[in-house]
Amino acid sequence: MLINLEQSMKIVVTGTRGIPNIIGGVETHCEELLPRIAANGYDVTIIRRRNYVQDALKEYNGVKIIDIGTPQKKSFEAIIHTLKAIWMAKKLRADIFHVHSVGPALVTPVARLFGLKVVITHHGPDYDREKWKKVAKFVLRTGERMGIWFANEVIVISDVINTIVKEKYKRTNAHLIYNGVPAPNFIQTTHYLEGLGVEPQKYIFTMGRFVPEKNFQQLIKVFLSLDNRNGYKLVLAGDDVFNGLYSHEIKKMARGYEDKVILTGFIKGEKLHELFTHASAFVLPSSHEGLPISLLEAMSYDLPVIVSDIPANLEVCLPQDSYFPVGNDEKLKEQLIKIIDQQPIRRKYQLDNYQWDNIAKQTIEVYERI
Repeated sequence: MLINLEQSMKIVVTGTRGIPNIIGGVETHCEELLPRIAANGYDVTIIRRRNYVQDALKEYNGVKIIDIGTPQKKSFEAIIHTLKAIWMAKKLRADIFHVHSVGPALVTPVARLFGLKVVITHHGPDYDREKWKKVAKFVLRTGERMGIWFANEVIVISDVINTIVKEKYKRTNAHLIYNGVPAPNFIQTTHYLEGLGVEPQKYIFTMGRFVPEKNFQQLIKVFLSLDNRNGYKLVLAGDDVFNGLYSHEIKKMARGYEDKVILTGFIKGEKLHELFTHASAFVLPSSHEGLPISLLEAMSYDLPVIVSDIPANLEVCLPQDSYFPVGNDEKLKEQLIKIIDQQPIRRKYQLDNYQWDNIAKQTIEVYERI
């Protein structure tokens, strides 16, 4: 069926660095979600931050792309970018202005004053992240407040966040739409593993941005204390877009242990699928998450998982033996030894709530309410 996009609802999206192939959970969320919304006949435009873009794309899988320059300062780049995106959305005559994350949501009242209808997606209480100082935490809390009070509609990605919205702000009509996970792409070849010097089924895998709340330093420290047990290696995929102090600390910890700890940098696509396909287990020791897409991806590959017992991870309802107390080195060590000393058993997980096609339909229903 041919669709006249000039007559379709116009959605302008901001609050993310951009798509495709840009590191971050919100970025992955938008990369999966927005093309599916566009495929349903909606005119979708994403406003990217030019500083993070490595391409000259004007469109990606049906999603229009506009790049706007902003100063690359993590303390205020999101606010400046969102203000510029409001002006662009007004010029484009957007029907819906969709803002992701509580930081950019700070300027929701400005968007409303410009006559825009606003949807915000609350991806988690970012003010709980260790990297932020007092002033930044205050700004993020205020952003959460402004977004929830002034947005036409609010989407939350987990029950934990929904509870925050209800109990702190008494808003009972937020829409619970979970993060999603794409279908797994099992890669039987091991070319990338060979290049890394890693054997199939002989490594523990983790991935994410190099930020303090991921607790990768704990995982590296505990893994190295196993003293090369059974020849296993730790593979860590990720990096930090700001190349900050924590990122330097992670790389420093791994220096000199390249035969045990493999840092791949930021990867996507076939290389990432290959690592998921052949891993023995996936570990996520975070102290803070919204609803981790990386964990959902590991589950889609039927991997045994070891995760901290924070609310976002508990919400996924894994078997009890998958959890360890957050920050507890000894319990994490016990879990790793159990995986390494025994033949890991693949597990089937219930992932019906995390299907991107359904998530796109639920998001469209929110747009249609407005």
